[in-house]
Amino acid sequence: MRVTTLIGVYHARGSLAGEIVYLFDKVSGRGHCALCDITHGWTRRRRSFDECVAALDLPFELFHLDDQPEEVARASAGRTPLILARLDDGSLHELMTATDLENCSGSPERLREAINTRILDKGWSRS
Repeated sequence: MRVTTLIGVYHARGSLAGEIVYLFDKVSGRGHCALCDITHGWTRRRRSFDECVAALDLPFELFHLDDQPEEVARASAGRTPLILARLDDGSLHELMTATDLENCSGSPERLREAINTRILDKGWSRS
């Protein structure tokens, strides 16, 4: 099987109200999203994340809880944040869990390495 696309789902809503709630929860220590920590700094998306995604040479889509397509919501089944892999047969499979993302410690480089390792461990190839 061949991976054609990576799909990340944040554990946050993308609306203005959702962003405010997320920021409050993060600052107050009540919660956070490990994928958000990897992709974004305090004010914007990290350039280092974009560079790491480019090095993967795979399309990488990102969704929030409130804007993910129905098939992605079914595949993620509330287990956010996570990264899914779409295979060449169109199926979606969990590639990285919330714990896996936490283990990246906010590092886009560690995420890239972990994605490459996971793809190999599952016996998949890249497009």
